[in-house]
Amino acid sequence: MRRGLVVLSILIGLLLISLPVQAQDLAEKEGNVIIDIVLPIALAFIMFSLGLGLTRADFFLVFNEPKAFAIGVFNQMIVLPIIGFSVVILSGLDGELAVGLMILACCPGGVTSNILTKLAKGDTALSISYTAVISVIAVFTLPLIVGLSMSYFMGEVAPDIDILGLGITMFLLTTLPVLIGMTIRHQASEMAKSIEKSVNFIATILFVIIVIAAIASEWDTLIENIGTLGPSVIMLNVLMLGIGYQSAKFFNIEAAKATTVSIESGIQNATVGITIGGLILASPDGGLSTLSLPSGVYGVLMYLIISPFIYWRISKTNIEENGIKE
Repeated sequence: MRRGLVVLSILIGLLLISLPVQAQDLAEKEGNVIIDIVLPIALAFIMFSLGLGLTRADFFLVFNEPKAFAIGVFNQMIVLPIIGFSVVILSGLDGELAVGLMILACCPGGVTSNILTKLAKGDTALSISYTAVISVIAVFTLPLIVGLSMSYFMGEVAPDIDILGLGITMFLLTTLPVLIGMTIRHQASEMAKSIEKSVNFIATILFVIIVIAAIASEWDTLIENIGTLGPSVIMLNVLMLGIGYQSAKFFNIEAAKATTVSIESGIQNATVGITIGGLILASPDGGLSTLSLPSGVYGVLMYLIISPFIYWRISKTNIEENGIKE
């Protein structure tokens, strides 16, 4: 009962955090409940669940693993947007779908990347550090790259975008909830540990709902573009997983950390992409924006794409461990 009340209180708090975003959207258009309320709250809650599992030490772990961290940051901040742009050009995407893929390519990792790293027998602590630091950096880099992408791919038909306002919105919906979660973890660690499983479960359910809503609301657009959008998303994911792993091995990073670099390079937070796409350009029919569609498709396909990689890493790790024992 106590856990339920705590989680309910957290939800109410995150609703208050997202009110400025909702007020801005409602002032500009007649939106629907999912876009204006559920989506921002869901993202804020998911980021809060991430913060609840973080400590200040997670931010400083990067100093203990400077080479592995530097490779991962370079992949996410520099290589990923370049590969994303290349995939857009090669696949022939244009307009809103092209910008949507670039939004995805600018998103940080999330709780999902931490879980997948653990399953793949990577360095989970390093993964959490990546997520913590990159989530903060993305508040500045994502609005800038998205603004340039809209200008390039949409030209004169691109809607006006307030880069500073988008950065503030990202801070309210991503960084601030993470900080709140970390504060609770620091000030009331026992309570944080007691509600962490419940919060993570709710966050997972919210993520599934967001992805399903993204695909269902733009089903016709998905079917029309699946021939290019599907391969584009798969190509982006596969290339970044491969580049992440091989770049780490090139610099003699051990296998567990190379696995982490690979997953952090290749797995993006689809929830951020879906939410930001909707905030930038709402769908005329009240559904989710076409800008959100690549992230929605990615949110489903990434599990199918990364499964063979995880299986390979688990198998190889088991063989190596058995070899050492023998």
